[in-house]
Amino acid sequence: MTTKRRGMTEEAADAAIDQACRMLRMPTIRNSFTDYADRAGREQMSYRGFLAEPLLAECDDRARRRSERRIKAAKFPREKSLRAFDFDANPNIDPAVIHTLAKCEWVQKGQPLCLIGDSGTGKSHLLIALGTEAAMAGYRVKYTLATQLANELVEAADEMTLAKTIARYGRVDLLCIDELGYMQLDRRGAELLFQVLTEREEKASVAIASNESFGGWTKTFTDPRLCAAIVDRLTFGGTILETGTDSYRLAQATKQRTT
Repeated sequence: MTTKRRGMTEEAADAAIDQACRMLRMPTIRNSFTDYADRAGREQMSYRGFLAEPLLAECDDRARRRSERRIKAAKFPREKSLRAFDFDANPNIDPAVIHTLAKCEWVQKGQPLCLIGDSGTGKSHLLIALGTEAAMAGYRVKYTLATQLANELVEAADEMTLAKTIARYGRVDLLCIDELGYMQLDRRGAELLFQVLTEREEKASVAIASNESFGGWTKTFTDPRLCAAIVDRLTFGGTILETGTDSYRLAQATKQRTT
């Protein structure tokens, strides 16, 4: 694009900026550069100050769009945030610990996280919310149910694409596995799940939510040695949070009915 720069009218300048922003893929600046220019004139901003404002806005908007893409790619079943979590309703959960986890240093170090507690105590909420924080921090995240992952691995093995599937799960920075312990996994599915955990061991983080204590995992993984190996993979060097047994979700529903 060649443009005569001296003696350019405002209309010509606007058209040139619009075209340049399209070519450089700067939609934020293209959509709002006239507002920035008008404000710069009113506030008598320096040329450098005027240039910095739309460029910083473009950078912020790109970062936001990248976060949105990572959150969408994680395939969370619903939107959950730490801001919406009611810490007062569950005294078993220390807000300081959760906010420390939200800094995602454990994801950077490839450490595991286990959320253990009964239904309605906030495990899945925290799992999704912390996964969302990781995605916003720039990490690649994937959410899945334990049974869904096991079934996918079995199908991949039958279709001779197991190595490719395990590698795909190995590439994400944080793998969130929900509802581990709700249903029994057959031996083949459990062994394939173990392969995924082994692929990620001490390299990339796994976060799980389970309604069973580790002692009850033999209901899900019927082979005691395999069960012990999986527990070892998910606890070594990691964080274990017990969310308790009292369902605040049930308590809230009961309170609403009473009201």
